[in-house]
Amino acid sequence: MSHSSQTPADSPRDQSTPTPRQIRRWRRYLADEQAEGRLYRDLAERKRGEERQILLGLAAAEKRHEQHWRDLLGEHAQRLPAPSAHRVVLSWMARIFGSVFVLALAQRAEGESPYDTDSDATARMAADEAIHEEVVRALATRGREKLSGGFRAAVFGANDGLVSNLALIVGMGGTGVGPTVILLTGVAGLLAGALSMAAGEFVSVRSQRELLDATRPTQATLRAAPDLDLDHNELILVYRARGMSEGDAEHRALERLGVFDCDCNPELSHDPEEVADEHAIVGSAWTAAGSSFVFFAVGAIIPVIPYLLGAEGLTAVVVSCAMVGVALLGTGAVVGLLSGASPLKRGLRQLGIGLGAAAVTYLLGSVLGVTVA
Repeated sequence: MSHSSQTPADSPRDQSTPTPRQIRRWRRYLADEQAEGRLYRDLAERKRGEERQILLGLAAAEKRHEQHWRDLLGEHAQRLPAPSAHRVVLSWMARIFGSVFVLALAQRAEGESPYDTDSDATARMAADEAIHEEVVRALATRGREKLSGGFRAAVFGANDGLVSNLALIVGMGGTGVGPTVILLTGVAGLLAGALSMAAGEFVSVRSQRELLDATRPTQATLRAAPDLDLDHNELILVYRARGMSEGDAEHRALERLGVFDCDCNPELSHDPEEVADEHAIVGSAWTAAGSSFVFFAVGAIIPVIPYLLGAEGLTAVVVSCAMVGVALLGTGAVVGLLSGASPLKRGLRQLGIGLGAAAVTYLLGSVLGVTVA
């Protein structure tokens, strides 16, 4: 950031003669700021309206930060190094996948800005980065809400398929039964689990949408108002039941009865766009059911593959656990990306839960097998 007269908030915290180490760090900062600015501009090209303006505003802020490092670098601001690998991946994902995953990752990047502890950055730049994290968090939240229906069912359907069928197969393997029995058990678990998950998601999402419709205010007050008795009516009770204070409820009731002029169009109090947004967040019952069925089946088939290929005994169990482990790392990483958390930590957590469940069922199966024998 460059100004003819800098305020304390704008001034670098340390204006000593730059060292080679500082120059290298500033050049890296400048490359990263350029990469982030391009990222936000790339995302803005895919958006319209308010989101586009917000993203362009973030890009403009990164441009100010670029200028700060250019001013410090002077002649050293040429032939910059490549931006950090994290920024390169973000830029690539922005072009391929769009904004949802990218904004979740950008939220983490903004939250890990080094400017708070770097005396060569200004206090204002550090404050900017903190605000940028909140802006990106809000934009990412919009994307997460749009994915919350079918995508939620898909991710958790796949995870449930992986864990439940692996535990089922490994548990049966622990009993010492033949591979054919284990294979048939795995296929049965796949079909039963996928159908159960699909039915459960359908009922859950349909019930949630019906609940939203049942609790949303109707236009009964508007239709009934012309025929109500001015002195004896229950309009005040309607508005109090909706959460208004007694005074506000009385004033709204008198507006409906025509005693006071209302500066709003009462027909717009039931906003169809708001209804559509609520339903979009919940998602379609059929989409959730279909996603849950398909992805549960995909997850559940993975631990069965070794048995389909003819593996037996402990070898089949180990290969099945390894394949499921890789898949669990993937589903955990996806959940981590969307939640703005560490993909590695979420992946390891999913791995621990899945293999832990398999280990417990294998031990139980072993005990059961010995008992039956």
